[in-house]
Amino acid sequence: MENLKIKSQILVESLPYIQKFHGKTVVIKFGGSTMKDKESEDSVIKDIVLMKLVGMRPVIVHGGGKDINNMLERLNIEPKFVEGLRVTDKETIEVVEMVLAGKINKNLVNKIQLENAESVGISGKDCRTLMCKKNYANGKDIGYVGMIEKVNNHLLRSLIDNDIIPVVAPIGTDIEGNTYNINADTAASAIAASLKAEKLIYLTDVDGIYRNFPDKDSLISKLTLESAKALLDEGTLTGGMIPKIQNCIESLENGIDNIHMINGNIEHSLLFEIFTDKGIGTMFTQK
Repeated sequence: MENLKIKSQILVESLPYIQKFHGKTVVIKFGGSTMKDKESEDSVIKDIVLMKLVGMRPVIVHGGGKDINNMLERLNIEPKFVEGLRVTDKETIEVVEMVLAGKINKNLVNKIQLENAESVGISGKDCRTLMCKKNYANGKDIGYVGMIEKVNNHLLRSLIDNDIIPVVAPIGTDIEGNTYNINADTAASAIAASLKAEKLIYLTDVDGIYRNFPDKDSLISKLTLESAKALLDEGTLTGGMIPKIQNCIESLENGIDNIHMINGNIEHSLLFEIFTDKGIGTMFTQK
């Protein structure tokens, strides 16, 4: 009986959020760290389909670094990184595109459709959705790594308007037709800004931003743009927290009003974050 009361309370609590976000676009960055097992991936897919069924308009941008590394290893190509960016020569970009736009993208589309929702997988090359220029790491040439210059969102809007969930592989192109690997976090941020999304959600393998990682009691539930910058300037953040908060600050500066960072490996974390009062991760807001 107690479980029934808890479940009914959650349903009632979710109602105002369902009403508030009906018809709103939400961009979800589905990282490789949350694709590490079938259960986590399936849970996220079910959450996204439910969001669609209650009237939200989800867009998925996915990564897949681990799968890329596995394929490179099978092909006896050693992965190389400079300042967190994958060094992508001509041989590597072919593997990256094959894994991201082929294997991972179509696998996610298939799983969504098994939950009886319509989905189409694209890469940023389709309809020139992600137009890039060559990116450099502090002046170092790292190959076919792209920096987004423009998002042409008409294909995405067409899919969304036709009740189809777009799944985007972060592969871009330039005016000469070259193919580029794009950081998935950056691609999700640019797409969310272009679509004027209500929310941008980063699914990661940590619960959110910790003031003193990995102290669980130091999880920060909410940060404004100003307080996020102040926290970064304090110099107390360690390890992986720094690039995560930097990316959220950049996304806020791109004009996105609400950004969430949550642990995608927690079952139904998406639903808890969006449809409950307390949430489950760290929320970033303009003010």
